[in-house]
Amino acid sequence: MLRLQNLKPLMTFYEELEWRGLVNQISSPDLIEKLNKGGLTFYIGTDPTADSLHLGHYSSFLITRRLRNAGHTPLLLVGLATGLIGDPRGTVERELKQKEEVFRNYESLKAQVEKLFGFEVVNNYDWINQLNVIDFFRDFGKYINVGYMLTKDHVRRQMESGISYAEFSYMLIQAIDFKYLHENRGVDLQVAGSDQWGNITTGIELIRKTTGDEVYALTMPLVTDSQGNKFGKSEGNALWLDKNKTSPYQLYQFLINAEDSQVITYLKRLTFLTPEQIMEIEAEHTAHPEQRLAQQALAREIITDLHGAEEFEKAVDISRKLFAGDFKSLSLADVKAGMSNVPHVKLSSGALVDVLVSSKVCASKREAREFIGNGAISLNGDVVKDPAFEVTPELAIGGEVLVIRRGKKKFYLGEF
Repeated sequence: MLRLQNLKPLMTFYEELEWRGLVNQISSPDLIEKLNKGGLTFYIGTDPTADSLHLGHYSSFLITRRLRNAGHTPLLLVGLATGLIGDPRGTVERELKQKEEVFRNYESLKAQVEKLFGFEVVNNYDWINQLNVIDFFRDFGKYINVGYMLTKDHVRRQMESGISYAEFSYMLIQAIDFKYLHENRGVDLQVAGSDQWGNITTGIELIRKTTGDEVYALTMPLVTDSQGNKFGKSEGNALWLDKNKTSPYQLYQFLINAEDSQVITYLKRLTFLTPEQIMEIEAEHTAHPEQRLAQQALAREIITDLHGAEEFEKAVDISRKLFAGDFKSLSLADVKAGMSNVPHVKLSSGALVDVLVSSKVCASKREAREFIGNGAISLNGDVVKDPAFEVTPELAIGGEVLVIRRGKKKFYLGEF
């Protein structure tokens, strides 16, 4: 234990960022001393492509608190202007969203990031909207060479499928943001995920050519699973930070099932547990991986940070009750959240044997009778052994759903 305690004084702020795996690229070695010293004003941004941040955003935005705690000043940019254009994905052109939707998303995201992170929010629409097309070309477009823009990875990759001039110009708009915030708010550092390196360095180039000033970039590796899929994606769907879109229980299930090979990496990047605490958890996790202590710590830290300790405890309680088959003590919302990933079937009143067949829980009446006779069918946690048992809406939790279990692990959510 003494060895672990002696590690911390030897680790500078930048060294801890590296230890946590939070440094992908920096624009200059000079940035290291500036990060350790404190006193920079920096920004990190996101576009209002949806009305909520998701877990991937959370993994990036935590850097604002780390830098703030090290003596730096954060600004959060929610880019209404860039959201109206669309960032090249490096694959195919984004579908252009209706202006009304982007404006609604902006208002939702602004409120969300202010609540979650507590820092000042700026909107690039405030200055981009003041530009006319002549000023755009003369004051900014003149300084960035097209050949330079074509070397950027996301642009080069998308050239094969086709890229519109609007998306091609996105990096210049983001460069203007950096220049504006540098000149008007004293911003000398932009922080982002590694996929934004090309956009950020275009801003550095624009500022250097127009002012002679040196500004800096720090990018973080994207958080992924062992297959390279972006963190926070579950079966193609984002895990939202808005608990009305992704419940704390659903978030808990995702985190508690994090891969053993990745969970320590997640603890380093996504929590404020100290290096000593994380190393202790790692040792215990290595000794007893079946207890999923690291996953429990990950879920506790993230859910408590986002939604509070009470919501974390509630998610744990729901998980225990669902595992035990104690469905009737749960609310309708909790049952729906817990059963969101199981097959949903339509039910109509009738004898159990007929209901199992009509809902396709069983393939035939013969199969249904076999399951029922073997005690392998339960309704809301209660085993039913009578094929003639009458299934009615009165059995439904909250008057809406009936949890059907067939065998040990096969669940269905029945809806009348």
